[in-house]
Amino acid sequence: MSPTRRQFIQSATVGAAAVTLARPLSAQSPNEIINVAVIGPGGMGSNHVRTLAANKLVRITAVCDADNARMASTANYVEKTTGKTPKQVRDMRRLLEDNSIEAVFIATPDHWHAPATILACNAGKHVYVEKPASHNIREGRLMIDAARRNKRIVQVGTQSRSTPHIIKAMELLKNGAIGEILVAKAWNSQLRGNIGKTQPSLPPDSLDYDLWLGPAPKVPYRSNLLPGRWRWWYDFGAGDMGNDGVHDIDIACWGLGVATHPVKVAALGGKYFFDDDQQFPDTQNVLFEYAPDAKTSRPRQIIFEMRIWSPYVQEGHENGNAYYGTQGMMLLGKGGGWKLFGPKNELREQMPGTVDLPAHHQNFFDCIRNGKLPNADIEISHRSSTLVHLGNIAVRTGRMLQFDPAKEQIVGDADANKFVRREYREHWAAPKDV
Repeated sequence: MSPTRRQFIQSATVGAAAVTLARPLSAQSPNEIINVAVIGPGGMGSNHVRTLAANKLVRITAVCDADNARMASTANYVEKTTGKTPKQVRDMRRLLEDNSIEAVFIATPDHWHAPATILACNAGKHVYVEKPASHNIREGRLMIDAARRNKRIVQVGTQSRSTPHIIKAMELLKNGAIGEILVAKAWNSQLRGNIGKTQPSLPPDSLDYDLWLGPAPKVPYRSNLLPGRWRWWYDFGAGDMGNDGVHDIDIACWGLGVATHPVKVAALGGKYFFDDDQQFPDTQNVLFEYAPDAKTSRPRQIIFEMRIWSPYVQEGHENGNAYYGTQGMMLLGKGGGWKLFGPKNELREQMPGTVDLPAHHQNFFDCIRNGKLPNADIEISHRSSTLVHLGNIAVRTGRMLQFDPAKEQIVGDADANKFVRREYREHWAAPKDV
């Protein structure tokens, strides 16, 4: 008998049947309001604020940002939209001390994702954190440890995990609609902007730049760091592989059915197009190989392609996925639906769809109430984020990497293995045991 959709989603999370997480006392009723705070309300954070403000069972009680102007603007929006005035809290430690706040949404730059998540879990808060989950591989493991140790829900912002048309596609793949899947592909093809070349300068008056840096190395402010362009710098982001690419990488992992890390990584890439301060590649091709496991005696592959100077669709999707099975193929776009082909390229089934952010929020809140693991649980997202970091390390070092999935270490290459972790400056938010 085929599994129901609910059974399928639960089986897709690691240990969903075995792990029960604690519920806050104030969220026992499905109709009781959950108090949340938003840390980093710019960019994707502003989308969260709009979605949360429209949810009648959620109250935004506080907003937190290193930029006073953006924090005030967000607070004004929440007040006008909901009739409630949220507190403005610049230092997240003060926010985490507030026992009335049950959950936090973290939409900061990548270098703050793990430090803020770990602090929040330790303070007893449930966490929705943006992708990529971590800035480096070791941080991801520490985030899992913090979530499990404190029995907190940690949902990562890969919304496709709660999107109906993608859930349906994953059901079909899992049930053998295209046979045994040996290769999955993800691609990120779009036109980004040139960030220019700058020299160190003074930050805006409204920005507490030292607070923005957090535990990252102290480097001078530049005008092409903000807004949003921090993701192209090694100290703060993960490139576009960790920005847009991680969404499709996560879907590739899901459809391929892998529940561990790869054992080999090979990559080529660099700055082929942009002449600016970006440190990450604008062109990147990465190949991951997975060892045979209990499900299959064959190795499997994930292929990632990135061209952020090419605004042309591929296989019908600007950013998308392909799954190659022994009895067919599927083409999928998180924002455009999917098509399933059988032998001789016969189109057998298709379904439209687009990403459902409110559904991902709702899954997070449901799990706060029922104690189950969320669709994009931190352990699932750690695997996808690890692919991002391994792909970037492979390009940065110019070498093929051998990876130990159990130890989460790069084997036989001490120089490459240094990038599994990072150096932190002395700071109250620096993770322990790194």
